[in-house]
Amino acid sequence: MPSFDIVSEVNEVEVKNAVEQANKEVGNRFDFKGSDARVEQAEKVLTVFADNEFQLEQAKEILLGKMAKRGVDTRCLDEGKLEKVSGNKVKQTVTVKVGIETELAKKIVRVIKDSKLKVQASIQGEAVRVSGAKRDILQDTIALVKKSIEEFPLQYQNFRD
Repeated sequence: MPSFDIVSEVNEVEVKNAVEQANKEVGNRFDFKGSDARVEQAEKVLTVFADNEFQLEQAKEILLGKMAKRGVDTRCLDEGKLEKVSGNKVKQTVTVKVGIETELAKKIVRVIKDSKLKVQASIQGEAVRVSGAKRDILQDTIALVKKSIEEFPLQYQNFRD
């Protein structure tokens, strides 16, 4: 029986490269001269440091631009709250979300079931497995999910006949 998986993954190498490029640009820009603005990465958590809120926003814009250029979908980023560090310095955490959360997985399954397509969708951990009788129906399901779920980046993998 043909099937495929709906997943949400991020290329971690590209994220690391985007962070390094953002740090390089922040170090070279004139408006950041003498400031402590930088982006640090620890696994899937990025921390943006700056001397004030304006510089923090500028550093985040640089980071998002670099990620977009490297093909990382910025919809998978979850910004934390702004925190004050010593003096008037500020920092903000940006989490890279990987995997489909339970609520979104349930929404995907509900969209597929409501469409009346002859496929079965089941939640498999951080992925949704969709199986059906014919390849064409599965391709219609992919088109339906792409059209219905736009708030989070999804990939379609393991397409098997």
